[in-house]
Amino acid sequence: MAMEMVFCPLYSGSSGNALFAQYGDTRVLIDAGKSGKQIKEALDSIGVDITSLSAILITHEHSDHIAGLGVLARRYRVPIYATAGTWRGIGSKVGAIPPELKATIERGSDFYLGQLGVQPFAIPHDACEPCGFRLWGGQVSLATCTDLGYFPESVRSAITGCDLVLLESNHDPDMLMANPHYSAALKRRILGNKGHLCNDVSADALMTLAASGTRHFILGHLSGENNTPSLALDTAVRRAARDGAQNGRDLQIDLAWRDRVGEVYVLRRDGNAFLRSL
Repeated sequence: MAMEMVFCPLYSGSSGNALFAQYGDTRVLIDAGKSGKQIKEALDSIGVDITSLSAILITHEHSDHIAGLGVLARRYRVPIYATAGTWRGIGSKVGAIPPELKATIERGSDFYLGQLGVQPFAIPHDACEPCGFRLWGGQVSLATCTDLGYFPESVRSAITGCDLVLLESNHDPDMLMANPHYSAALKRRILGNKGHLCNDVSADALMTLAASGTRHFILGHLSGENNTPSLALDTAVRRAARDGAQNGRDLQIDLAWRDRVGEVYVLRRDGNAFLRSL
């Protein structure tokens, strides 16, 4: 019997990111942007012992992706995988990390952690050498694709054909522009080509991926001030409807949460069928 791939967005948002994935005996975190205590409690809530983690994969060095990294590495001796640029960007931000736990990866170069395949791919973001990740095992694959200012062909190509994609839907441009707490410079950064995907661009990217066979989507990395979960979801659902696709029938669009653990997804390929655990 084919093994299942498990995925759970523990936290996803501008206030911190940590995603869990498992295939076979390999268990990984993608990013550690909450405190070590919060991440341990989130893993406990889905029945995962933090000491069983095989690795932590880091997308980039911004604090909402690495806040708990040093504590997890030192306390639980978890190997950490990041690009050379990300390691430079991390520097001393999270304290000393034992050298034997630091692994350097290259964007575009696949590798394996046990039976779990990992493909880091380049993303357009204002970090040193940021990446997204495509994970695969057996006949199932998923991708995490957040923190990108636009959706280039290179990213589309890297994640086309995935069974599940966690896709950024960060902000509503009108809400962002009207936000009195954000400076003009910060607004330009978010809206720029190395910033974050807005709801409309995310919805267009979602439908591009759907046309290539992806059926399960999770909207993530929502801004706490410049978006709402209902607005992000409604934008994607309306965009799908323009192409004649109905959420819940032709595809499944869900949300990842900023402040609580998301759904646990269990993916298994049985012909063309997927079993999804709620």
